Amino acid sequence: MVEHYAPHLDAVFHALSDPTRRAMLHRLSTSERTVSELATPFNMSLAGASKHIKVLEAAGLVQRHVQGRTHICTLQAARMAEAQEWLRYYEQFWEERLDDLEDMLRAEDRAQAAKAKRKPAKASKTKPGTKE
Repeated sequence: MVEHYAPHLDAVFHALSDPTRRAMLHRLSTSERTVSELATPFNMSLAGASKHIKVLEAAGLVQRHVQGRTHICTLQAARMAEAQEWLRYYEQFWEERLDDLEDMLRAEDRAQAAKAKRKPAKASKTKPGTKE
């Protein structure tokens, strides 16, 4: 059952709305990373990267654990699966609508083709005594 009001989905979609956070999640999909490793491609400070990671943590997409002074992040994909389930419902909705539209357009094309077959060819309108 798709939840229409789910605060955790709001947090997930908010986290995914930023391209930097999406890129961080992509990098985490291959292996866990330190905050420093996540910050490097964006040429941002550790504090800036940490703010992005906090948003991802709040959404339940990332888990951070500390080893000594190093913060290590791991992808938590379960919340993303919930968002995907929510989107899948609407994907089905639009596929049905687009299938209906396709059926209507094909029926219209068939009707126009049938109409064109029924019309006789127009006779040439030339005046007597003139050449065509």
